[in-house]
Amino acid sequence: MTETPDTPQVSPGSAGATHEGHTLGPHVVGQRVVVRRVLPGETGPTGGPAMTDTLGECLSWGRGLCEVRTAEGAVVAIHLADIVSGKPVPPRPSVRLRATPREVHLHASALFDDLETAELGEWLVRTGGLAADGRATRRGNSVLACGDPGTSLDEAARRVRDHYAAHDLPALAQVVVGSDEEAALQRLGWVDAGGHAEVMVTSVSRLLRSLPVRPPAGTEPAELTEHGDSAIATIGDVARARVGVDADWVCVGDLWVAEPRRRAGLAVAVLREALDWAASRGATTAHLAVEVDNHAALELYRSLGFAHHHAYRFLALD
Repeated sequence: MTETPDTPQVSPGSAGATHEGHTLGPHVVGQRVVVRRVLPGETGPTGGPAMTDTLGECLSWGRGLCEVRTAEGAVVAIHLADIVSGKPVPPRPSVRLRATPREVHLHASALFDDLETAELGEWLVRTGGLAADGRATRRGNSVLACGDPGTSLDEAARRVRDHYAAHDLPALAQVVVGSDEEAALQRLGWVDAGGHAEVMVTSVSRLLRSLPVRPPAGTEPAELTEHGDSAIATIGDVARARVGVDADWVCVGDLWVAEPRRRAGLAVAVLREALDWAASRGATTAHLAVEVDNHAALELYRSLGFAHHHAYRFLALD
């Protein structure tokens, strides 16, 4: 960039000057920053000095230099005397957090071995998705109402209702909380059917580093059973975790521990076994959904490095 800022915010030669609305100095090491600097000996289009911006992580500040590593991995050494302005900027969202809710939920379909799907524009009508214990799940027996249904909303809602009526199932729509689809279906008379959940994501490598390698003392090792793109890790009949891999994403579901054996490390033991398998299949991003009032589970997942992505709930015809 070659435009000249209205008011320089860091005096040339300063090793950490502070001005109104701006601070640069040794304290920004490790933070993401944008730094505008003069290009010595070059002339800008208006006849003044040429300038450029550098965006990246500040690696060092001192001895007359500021080093910034860009997103491409290049390290740029900037003389403090050439700095015109700059400021810390928010961290760039990770790739996994930039995925849309629809993309995340499409990855989750890998959890269900016998799932039947039909496209309705960008909506996805799902039938036959069962939990590990054979129960019909809401995610596997509802329309994922994200995006454009490719027809009028009235017609889309009618097709959804007719589809599930033909399968002797209630008409359910999974919607992102606060979305246009949620508001539109509510205007048609669809009502809250519960199932308010938070979707959380993290990297598989970080998650595996957070999980113990060995099961709790006195506990038998977890056993793994594969089912195509999904697998179930179990410890006897007291703990299980189910995962499904789609591309480089793994969805975690059916994490369960029998009431008398909870808080004994069994959940993380079966989770690690299942994630080891997913990592061997190339999964790099993990995601799961947890009910917003399940505070114990939320606390566990946050301690393992999971971060909030979005919230969803189910709507039903009144």
